[in-house]
Amino acid sequence: MADEPTSSALFEPASLSADQLREIWPTLSPEERAEGFQLLDRPEAEDFFLHLSAHDEADLLLALPSGGRRLWLRLLAPDDAADVVQETSPERRPELLDLLDGPTRREVLALAAYAEDEAGGLMSPRFARLRPDMTVDVALAYLRRQVDHLETIYYTYVLDHEQRLLGVVAFRELFAAPGDRLVREIMRTDVVTVSDDMDQEAVAQVMAHHDLLAVPVVDAEGRIQGIVTVDDIVDVVQEEATEDIQKLGGMEALDFPYFDTGLFGMVKKRAGWLAALFLGEMLTASAMSHYEAEIASAVVLALFIPLIISSGGNSGSQATTLIIRAMALGEVRLRDWWRVARRELLSGLALGAILAAIGLVRVMAWQAVFGDYGAHAARLALTVGCSLVGVVTLGTLIGSMLPFLLRRLGADPASASAPFVATLVDVSGLVIYFSAAKVFLTGSLL
Repeated sequence: MADEPTSSALFEPASLSADQLREIWPTLSPEERAEGFQLLDRPEAEDFFLHLSAHDEADLLLALPSGGRRLWLRLLAPDDAADVVQETSPERRPELLDLLDGPTRREVLALAAYAEDEAGGLMSPRFARLRPDMTVDVALAYLRRQVDHLETIYYTYVLDHEQRLLGVVAFRELFAAPGDRLVREIMRTDVVTVSDDMDQEAVAQVMAHHDLLAVPVVDAEGRIQGIVTVDDIVDVVQEEATEDIQKLGGMEALDFPYFDTGLFGMVKKRAGWLAALFLGEMLTASAMSHYEAEIASAVVLALFIPLIISSGGNSGSQATTLIIRAMALGEVRLRDWWRVARRELLSGLALGAILAAIGLVRVMAWQAVFGDYGAHAARLALTVGCSLVGVVTLGTLIGSMLPFLLRRLGADPASASAPFVATLVDVSGLVIYFSAAKVFLTGSLL
């Protein structure tokens, strides 16, 4: 079998393409990435650079020779440049800021003053602005001169002399209007805005709800600070979804892409949750020891322990996943907890009854074929069935209510991970199971 080509074999000007570099990118060191990037043709290199994450852009810029950094940093829009600067260590940020021209540097510093997950940290200060007393012809001529410096041309925003937002005009409406009409006559004043300190997830919900391609960001006095565009929101949705999925898996969210996270950092992110879950499972072991006498009297009970507690954990994981996602989409709010509790109680009972029926059939069919459960198989089947109803119902309630509790405490509901919910349900599942066993099997197996 022929040896696979190494990354260095691709670093030949005649053979290296953007697709090849993109394929091996995660496995390369910063120096190798810079070496490969410099071998790309200029058009390919621009497209490749602009499609990198802010973290990768920052690493690449710092790995490039100092003479090449200015060109690539100035290729970025101010909001993207601010993201890159924030991805670098504090001691190296001045090095990148010095590469920008004066006006852009001021824009980047203003954006960097906002938290990264706020609307102010997402927005671009370069947007189309008009005065209300302009005619349409004058406005179009003005915009033609400014078009190369704009983030987007979806909408134009009408401002007064203090930069307060008065209205908005879609470009389509502007081109369709008679040239002698005033901008104030065609602008819409019912403008959807977001505050500069709004969380990025809430901004995404606003844009999705109103089907907007861009939304203006205003301060407390109503002065427009910039706009958030749909391409920024795509990045936010991906980032938030990634963070939620990682938390649902029972770990802290990674700060960097998988291959860019060091081994120590990866272990650190995962060890805390695993240790907490391990300590939680110790309660399961304690509960098992509490029912040692029952297990010794009827060893057959031990056979169904994994079945019972895993069913409760699975139902709880389903519920918590549904509620966390509904919260993220704004479909469920904190005040809806009671409605959700009633709904999930009924769902848990129905799901538990379905699993109980399957469990009853399984026990009785196994007894009929192999006769392993003895003369009291019917009682054992009843114990398993009733336990499943109770455990699944309780698991569903715990899984659905835990995100509400975390939200009420000011924590991220996604922290109610599936493993965490399963751990909580394990102990209660054992209590329910052996309580049912005492009711149905006392005087027979017990």
